Amino acid sequence: MASFTASSLSFSAVTCSFKQDQVSNMRKASLSFGGKTFPSYKLPTLRYQVACAAKPETIDKVCEIVRKQLALPEDRDVNGESKFSALGADSLDTVEIVMGLEEEFDISVEEDSAQSITTVKEAAELIEKLMEKKC
Repeated sequence: MASFTASSLSFSAVTCSFKQDQVSNMRKASLSFGGKTFPSYKLPTLRYQVACAAKPETIDKVCEIVRKQLALPEDRDVNGESKFSALGADSLDTVEIVMGLEEEFDISVEEDSAQSITTVKEAAELIEKLMEKKC
């Protein structure tokens, strides 16, 4: 039976990001024992996707609020993929939409989060996340 003690363990080219489809990516690992270095081994890319699908009823409620805030006609299609800008919303309209969502769902949306919302689906996902934190 052989035994050994690692004097160092190093990981190189380690990146950590919070992109839409990638949380962590470690590309290469190498070992060094007692001054002797072993070759680097390429590690497989690991990808994690965080999916937060909003409930259909939340999306429907957000659609109603967006339609009301923008005074859109009933025949205008508003769905989860609808972008506020494509519906004619400017930055002031977006602020009013967020205020309407805060009132309807009894939540508080931070300014940074409010500025990053561009679609009905994003708004619904943020609402559910904030409501979950609240509970």
